[in-house]
Amino acid sequence: MTAAPRLLAALALAAGFAAPALARDASTGALRKPVDRILDRAGLDAAFWGVEVRRLRDGKVLYARNATRHFTPASTTKLLTTAAALDAFGADHRLATTLQATARIDGQGRLLGDLYLVGAGDPSLGQADPDKEKPAALEALADALRAAGVKRIEGGIVGHEGLFAGDRRGDGWDWDDLTWWYGAEVSALSWNDNAAELRVAAGEREGDLVVAHRLPESRYYSLRVTATTAAAGSEPALKVTRAAGNVFEISGTLPLGGEPWRGFVALEDPALYAATVFAETLASRGVSVMGAPRTSSEPLPPGCRELGRFEGPTMAELIAGVNKPSQNLHAEMLLRLLGARVEGAPGDVKKGLKAAAAFRDRVGVRDDSWRVEDGSGLSRLNLIGPQGLVDLLVAMHRHPHAAAFRASLPVAGQDGTLKRRMKDGPAAGKVLAKTGTLTSANALGGYVDAKSGPLVFALFANHHTVPGREATAAADALMELLVRQ
Repeated sequence: MTAAPRLLAALALAAGFAAPALARDASTGALRKPVDRILDRAGLDAAFWGVEVRRLRDGKVLYARNATRHFTPASTTKLLTTAAALDAFGADHRLATTLQATARIDGQGRLLGDLYLVGAGDPSLGQADPDKEKPAALEALADALRAAGVKRIEGGIVGHEGLFAGDRRGDGWDWDDLTWWYGAEVSALSWNDNAAELRVAAGEREGDLVVAHRLPESRYYSLRVTATTAAAGSEPALKVTRAAGNVFEISGTLPLGGEPWRGFVALEDPALYAATVFAETLASRGVSVMGAPRTSSEPLPPGCRELGRFEGPTMAELIAGVNKPSQNLHAEMLLRLLGARVEGAPGDVKKGLKAAAAFRDRVGVRDDSWRVEDGSGLSRLNLIGPQGLVDLLVAMHRHPHAAAFRASLPVAGQDGTLKRRMKDGPAAGKVLAKTGTLTSANALGGYVDAKSGPLVFALFANHHTVPGREATAAADALMELLVRQ
């Protein structure tokens, strides 16, 4: 070994991280033939595969294919976002959404001015109780306001979103993603995932309009229903489109007696959505609001005082809410929170990416494996190599918040996006990994509890033309092979 590689290895070990192997795509070892058979199965042999499997105890690379190449990572990008956020905030940090006002409360319980609903970038706001129309956060804030003696607000509810700045969506997002919850706009004041649930059932008779329900039943958005009930046994042909702004059109057909349809649509201007629903929540509790809801990103006026507060889950719980279900909006909010925390408010994508890159450098992840444009992986401009992702996973294995990071990952056959995968085989409960899925791109990265000891891996399948389930089946077969090692 020459002096330079020896120095690199020494520095990596001194920092507490496994020294990266220099020969990344060596095709020797016991795993070569069985892994190659899995990846080169019929239909997937033309796919662009990237794989690295590394032993945690000593950093030895057990298998590599195209490990230094770049791939579309899809939602495995969230591993970087959540790791950097966990590092910056700590596992126990909580974000607090507050009510602020400068106006006084008179003897009749009137707040003589506006009330600010101030977003702290809490991505979980509105998710405390998913079975209720008005989740606990807004209810708790309304109760706090009443406890402060407010019975009437002479001004309006101002949804304050000044903690974040910049574009509400990521570079490289597909336009047809933007109607749905996974392409929702980003705001520091985000409620109910900036989305609404639609439920559609067939009518009583063929030819009837379908029956549509929405949750919450807010005046903030509306439905235009033209879909009809088709003959029993026919194929459903329901279509939901954004007609204009927050007006959605439900067209097409749904068969008589068929399964109801359920979907979640993204709403524009999230802070105004939150302010509107909060005004409706206040009205349901007997607090009238005289002014119309509006939004602001300007600094809060001087002299604001707090009239209510709602603290969200811990950061450990928030990153689990990102990684287990692969929640795009929450990841994008964490990226902007990271930027605000490290680079100063207001947070934006550029600051978040800069902070994430600094985190990678600090924990020993080499920068040449990364080009990241968003926090969620929805962008097709992202590029990550297997080597770089494994470096990150090794670093987080040795991180002070390693337990919280591992607990955030889906568990094979048990929860999250791996709940229905590897349920009945040897990998069940022994693979903790983040999935990634885009058209013609599948990914998986995480940890394996193998017989010989823990392994860390990254796997990417790009440019395949088979259904995604075939690529995930190959990934699952690889996991079962690794568990037996």
